[in-house]
Amino acid sequence: MRLLAISGSLRAASSNTMALRAAAILAPEGVEVILSDAIGKLPHFNPDLDVEGMKPPSEVAALRSQIAAVDGLLISIPEYAHGLPGVLKNALDWLVSSIEFLGKPVAILNASPRATYAIDSLLEILKTMNATVVADACVSVPLIGRNLDSDSIVIDPQASTRIRDALAKFARAIAEQPHAA
Repeated sequence: MRLLAISGSLRAASSNTMALRAAAILAPEGVEVILSDAIGKLPHFNPDLDVEGMKPPSEVAALRSQIAAVDGLLISIPEYAHGLPGVLKNALDWLVSSIEFLGKPVAILNASPRATYAIDSLLEILKTMNATVVADACVSVPLIGRNLDSDSIVIDPQASTRIRDALAKFARAIAEQPHAA
């Protein structure tokens, strides 16, 4: 089973990105977590560049290919001014008309339990996009202000247990889907 991990933060030392890197290490046997850096490379969304019969920008095509090749998405987001980071919203806008995203299982991993506005906004967007959000696999891990890198998260008992449990629930939910192999 393969999961694509997308961080809504472009910051090099982002707690959300570190949590996804830790998830790659903590993934259950048989589950591979692949961290994508594609969203920082996307052009600004322009529907004129994404019409039937026309190839989308290569960066958009690459992200869509990454999504098509995995069984689920693990999204981690910071909250900026009570909302989603623009870079993540831009990526989601490029995916709205994408058949690769339709019905794709999604779990949300968040590094700050206070990021409720961003999570609520993301959930509304994912619902509109017909994603399959696996609520039992969505988790907040209090990492903000702790300055932990991925290795430190892996050895932190509280953080690693939350991430490991969420990934196990996500993998089970994906495996139980009717179309799963």
